[in-house]
Amino acid sequence: MSDGDYDYLIKFLALGDSGVGKTSVLYQYTDGKFNSKFITTVGIDFREKRVVYRANGPDGASGRGQRIHLQLWDTAGQERFRSLTTAFFRDAMGFLLLFDLTNEQSFLNVRNWISQLQMHAYCENPDIVLCGNKSDLEDQRVVKEEEARALAEKYGIPYFETSAANGANISQAIERLLDLIMKRMERCVDKSWIPEGVVRSNGHASADQLSEEKEKGGCGC
Repeated sequence: MSDGDYDYLIKFLALGDSGVGKTSVLYQYTDGKFNSKFITTVGIDFREKRVVYRANGPDGASGRGQRIHLQLWDTAGQERFRSLTTAFFRDAMGFLLLFDLTNEQSFLNVRNWISQLQMHAYCENPDIVLCGNKSDLEDQRVVKEEEARALAEKYGIPYFETSAANGANISQAIERLLDLIMKRMERCVDKSWIPEGVVRSNGHASADQLSEEKEKGGCGC
């Protein structure tokens, strides 16, 4: 795909406490590399990747591919940047919420991050995927998988255990988040939550297609 050759521009936001590995996870996803020497993110940064999304129909068959330009926004986890971070919540369509499996406090703070999203995102139940990161450090783990899954089930969100070091489940987590977003766009009658610029006029998915109202199914917001 060339620079302007895509159907949808989708913005995801990675969030969570400082040090949980947000930058490393995004870098592993976009570049396939692990850098253990990343410094703490100051404010906001982002990475980009092009992917092709194919939805599965009721019969299980893959539909026509949609060309997606992903912008993956990396946020600072420190409290002093919180007002800057929350200002970006409304422009993001999906959220990758990370905690550190070796840091119990980062897990306990997941509830606070979800509360922030419910207040500042495009609606009260935005699409979120929860990731317990640093799964490769099994000997240092302090958060049990059952605890994390129970919390994810409580909020009705998917859960993955990821590792920026070896790439485990990172693509799967982001692909699941993209699937949630694309399906929300398909079923929503009210399109007001979708940020401007999501649909490219030069792509084979038109704004009219996106705005096509269906008799059943309201917005998931």
